Amino acid sequence: MAIRQIRTIGDDILKKQCKRVKEMNRRTRQLIEDMFDTMYEHNGVGLAASQVGILKQIVVIDVEDGNQYVLINPEIIEQSGSQTDREGCLSVPGKHGMVTRPNHVKVRAMDEDMKEFELEAEEMLARAICHECDHLRGELYVDLVEGELMDNDEEDE
Repeated sequence: MAIRQIRTIGDDILKKQCKRVKEMNRRTRQLIEDMFDTMYEHNGVGLAASQVGILKQIVVIDVEDGNQYVLINPEIIEQSGSQTDREGCLSVPGKHGMVTRPNHVKVRAMDEDMKEFELEAEEMLARAICHECDHLRGELYVDLVEGELMDNDEEDE
């Protein structure tokens, strides 16, 4: 178990494109394990590899639906509907804002054994997938916030 340092807004690595994972190896498996440990340590629901300084297309998600999701080289292939809700990010500590995302997505990705699969998601899981996939393209949710970015102790209006 290793808790990695989370890179925060202003760190150039968060603006960089992540590279596709070509093969699974011991180091990549350890990275995935460390990403879950880091995410749980900081009470997050998702984490992209770039947030711990690794420019690989790897995402881990746990929205407390009884599943842990590992998405390697994810690609959103369908999206529909919309939802607007409060969103935050471990790389933007202490802040949140209202963001509109698709309510339904279908993502194609590889699992930890580099086997391709598709996952359909709605609501919170769909939001998390979109948010983390944005990280892989060097994008942060703060660019999508409607209105003001607020401190976590402030109420939404």
